[in-house]
Amino acid sequence: MTVLASALDTRSDDYAAHRAALLDKLAALDAEHAKAVAGGGEKYVQRHRERGKLLARERIELLLDPDTPFLELSPLAAWGSASPEYTVGASLVTGIGVVEGVECLVTANDPTVRGGASNPWSLKKALRANEIAYANRLPCVSLVESGGADLPSQKEIFIPGGGIFRDITRLSAAGIPTVAVVFGNSTAGGAYIPGMSDHVIMVKERAKVFLGGPPLVKMATGEESDDESLGGAEMHARTSGLADYFALDEQDAIRQARRVVARLNHRKAYADPVPAPALAPAPVYDPEELLGIVPEDLKVPFDPREVIARIVDGSDFDAFKPLYGPSLVTGWAALHGYPVGILANARGVLFSEESQKAAQFIQLANQRDIPLLFLHNTTGYMVGKEYEQGGIIKHGSMMINAVANSRVPHLSVLMGASYGAGHYGMCGRAYDPRFLFAWPSAKSAVMGPQQLAGVLSIVARQSAAAKGRPYDEEADAGLRAMVEQQIEAESLPMFLSGRLYDDGVIDPRDTRTVLGICLSAIHTAPYEGARGGFGVFRM
Repeated sequence: MTVLASALDTRSDDYAAHRAALLDKLAALDAEHAKAVAGGGEKYVQRHRERGKLLARERIELLLDPDTPFLELSPLAAWGSASPEYTVGASLVTGIGVVEGVECLVTANDPTVRGGASNPWSLKKALRANEIAYANRLPCVSLVESGGADLPSQKEIFIPGGGIFRDITRLSAAGIPTVAVVFGNSTAGGAYIPGMSDHVIMVKERAKVFLGGPPLVKMATGEESDDESLGGAEMHARTSGLADYFALDEQDAIRQARRVVARLNHRKAYADPVPAPALAPAPVYDPEELLGIVPEDLKVPFDPREVIARIVDGSDFDAFKPLYGPSLVTGWAALHGYPVGILANARGVLFSEESQKAAQFIQLANQRDIPLLFLHNTTGYMVGKEYEQGGIIKHGSMMINAVANSRVPHLSVLMGASYGAGHYGMCGRAYDPRFLFAWPSAKSAVMGPQQLAGVLSIVARQSAAAKGRPYDEEADAGLRAMVEQQIEAESLPMFLSGRLYDDGVIDPRDTRTVLGICLSAIHTAPYEGARGGFGVFRM
């Protein structure tokens, strides 16, 4: 075995400072996650309980196999949104969990938040969940209780919202099972969720599924009706045939949902690795030490091998080209038994050598059908006359070309900086990684705040000089401070996660577990690496 040697001094002042800073960030993250769990707040949670109903996460917990993990996705959706009505979590819970031994993509409306109505952020969150289900062939279980679209936001929901129904039908057409369990309202456009699902379970005297409720029917046709005869569970089970299963209460509905999944005969494309993921050798080094690796000042480099040593099986890592392009660490490892190729930034800047090395490594992973893991800490590709003349544009383009056309699954974790085109070359969100997570220490933007403010200052100064005008230094200082503050705020992980630019901000100590769940999900769907087809590499 090629066990990585660690040089991390856990007794140093630097380690203690890094750990303390990250623990502060984790405390702030926990506070925001608590807001998502709180849903609509104590008043509405109590009202929901008084109606004899389970909360969204309680429903999920009963659905999943006992003592199995649930990887919640996008829990900070809508964080920092302009409207205070859009609570953290966006009135929807999504994630990956195991039901009767089958890995599933689970969604659950949170009816304590405006009756579970969908706002623009919950729509984006649902669409992202569907992307994950489709790419990884994960059966979908929807725990439905929603009044449909949040009407004051209809202009931002109606047009893109049709994608939800499109996705359900495409999942079904691809042979990916869809199950809808209706606990309450699923009305108006929301009625099409059970209408388009493969399997539908409805709860007695609770489920309400109709295109138009009694008031709308009265206005449209003059007909008098009531909820039960118009769209109740018993009517749909006995008369319309929309309900495949009639549940006596919520617990019975969840029991029936588990039986439906057990009968799906849904199989993973690949068998679990040997030894089984649960038996894979743990890292030699304590994952707790991940808290003290990344400096709070991201201008200070750190060795990503210290991270790799604490997440891969047995801390065993075979480096590829270790002496060439040392600012990018590349190599082979296993994680919970699954083979992975790893690309990790070592010194922030990517040079021509690193770019060419990455392109070759990505091609090799595709030849061997090995998923790739990108560990981000980059300020981007190197600039300057020497590097421009040396071909940094064509070499950086080569790396981005390889990432864009690679066909093996990609995973990305933002540990530190992820700026500029380096974010693209390391498989940022726009390059469709199967999953992308961030640590609380991460930052991502077009460039660092000081650099961006400085560029604007230089441009403004040159413009003034070209016009023969004196330059206002005081105004310049104010502009730079304002821009730095704005870019700093917009580059923070909670801001980006709130906009669904990642799949969640995670505790570094959970990285191995999170990646293990993702790798297992990835192996539910068949994949094959690119054998050529990378486009033209400018040599």
